[in-house]
Amino acid sequence: MAVGDPEPARHDLSEPGRRTLALDLGKVRVGVAVDDGLGLLAHARGVLPARDRPALLKAIARLAREEGACRIVVGLPVDMRGHEGDAAKQARRDAQAIADATGLDVELWDERMTTLSAARSLEASGVRGEKAKRRIDEAAAVAILQSWLDARAHGRRHPR
Repeated sequence: MAVGDPEPARHDLSEPGRRTLALDLGKVRVGVAVDDGLGLLAHARGVLPARDRPALLKAIARLAREEGACRIVVGLPVDMRGHEGDAAKQARRDAQAIADATGLDVELWDERMTTLSAARSLEASGVRGEKAKRRIDEAAAVAILQSWLDARAHGRRHPR
């Protein structure tokens, strides 16, 4: 399937119940979020261990099937000027591997500020310390997916 940057299209509601899965890729853990099936709200789905890449790809494919995903959004780490470094190049390679493993289209989405946004959201919810550290990856995946959903609702691309 295809890997690419997003097109300015609205959430496809032609397949009721089909969901979008989002991933915040990390070396240790991958945060996971899924939308509500209506393309309105992102919900946390936990984390997957990331050190064993073949096992991770299998887990993502299984989760995509279980959730009825029709696409996957992967956070693209770019700097504040929108430039891509080594981490972004790795994210592009990982996105291709995910597309190959799942057979789904994978969109790359600018993840600038999502970890900061996730940390603030957790703190506002009263989640702090070690508990916040354990939940930051899934919260970042929620922030990535919610940003993607909001942009789709307004028919625009994320500024890059």
